[in-house]
Amino acid sequence: MELIPQTQIQRGTLLIASPELDSGLFFRAVILVCEHSSAGSFGLLINKQLKLELPEEVLNISNAANPNVTIRAGGPVQTNQMMILHTHDDPSQQLMKICDGIFLGGDLQFLQEILADEEGPHVQVSFGYVGWGAGQLEREFLDGSWFIHPASTHYIFEVPPEELWRKLLRDMGGRYASLSMIPDDLSIN
Repeated sequence: MELIPQTQIQRGTLLIASPELDSGLFFRAVILVCEHSSAGSFGLLINKQLKLELPEEVLNISNAANPNVTIRAGGPVQTNQMMILHTHDDPSQQLMKICDGIFLGGDLQFLQEILADEEGPHVQVSFGYVGWGAGQLEREFLDGSWFIHPASTHYIFEVPPEELWRKLLRDMGGRYASLSMIPDDLSIN
């Protein structure tokens, strides 16, 4: 069974950077589209680790009972803004459903509670986000900067971030699988 490539960008789409995006923050980036409309789009980088010491009163990951918590660089816009991406559908919170099993939102108390839960949900805390103006993301997609694939909890929370770009391309098969084998540094080729 051949997979039919996704052709439409919508909430819950993964944007996979084409090899032409060969430097900077978007090099080998995978972005989860959280909102997409004629007015513009925003998403979260989900495969870029963030090395950051956070004040313990804000977020103490090192003492978290929940082993399913990671921190990511969500994007270059408003890097002081914390976004909580997770698998916990909590009716008491104002959450945005991104796709099946994936939610965005929650307040600091909600975050503290799921950090303290040893069997808690998968959580990705992101700082910042990626944004596009009206029509900008569509133009980048049509120019070949991004490939698209439906998001899933598997890709977002189970595949190690350093392997995600290649794994998605391999899973897409065909010419995408060949692109997954391009070395990170072409000068060593």
